Amino acid sequence: MNGFFKSVAENALFATEFLLIIVAIFLVALAIEKLADRKTGNKERGFSTRKMAVVGMFSAIAMILHLLDFPLPFAPSFYKLDFSELPVLIGAFAYGPVVGVTIEAIKILLKLFIKGTSTAFVGDLANFVIGCSFILPASAIYYFRKSKKSAVLSCVTGTLILTLFGTAFNAVYLLPAFSKLYGMPLDSILAMGSAVNPLMADGSGIVSFVACCVAPMNLIKGGSVSLVTLLIYKPLSPIIKAGK
Repeated sequence: MNGFFKSVAENALFATEFLLIIVAIFLVALAIEKLADRKTGNKERGFSTRKMAVVGMFSAIAMILHLLDFPLPFAPSFYKLDFSELPVLIGAFAYGPVVGVTIEAIKILLKLFIKGTSTAFVGDLANFVIGCSFILPASAIYYFRKSKKSAVLSCVTGTLILTLFGTAFNAVYLLPAFSKLYGMPLDSILAMGSAVNPLMADGSGIVSFVACCVAPMNLIKGGSVSLVTLLIYKPLSPIIKAGK
């Protein structure tokens, strides 16, 4: 806990920007829900006791899954895959985009309280923003029309946006940010990719790096989380929403 507040104090400006980004994405999710509620005539508002319990439980599960990350053979070791978006997507399917973004944010905050940050919040911001790039469009599509076909469409759309946005975000922001943070030349980071991924030639640029290392990881994550969600959400839905 002390380590968390120390990190906040040392990176106060970035931590404030992080908080503002969370609020902005939350407001986007809220606007989507209000638009959908107006269209569908849904009058449910606020966080019921049941909904708050689901948010708390799924946030804890997501945080545990976030900590159980692992490297992939085709990407440098600092890129790790986790399946923490699974409970986030299930919660978002059950209660909407606002709950999804809330679970995603609490997941990151719980991780920071327990483990702290080793990247001055850069990696944590990336996990939140990229996670929301998957959860927000997927849950928004499903929230407008809850059907099996819509669920499949939402998962496919979310996975594609996750892959495209996550790949571009790494190229434009994350890799340069990590290079600056650790004082490591960007070429050295790119060389780590070519060392483990045969699809990258020596001297390949940042576009080749993210296409060969980052895009497949995001595609695997979005695809696997989507597949599991489509398989288990229907049986779980009555339990999650009991007494809604």
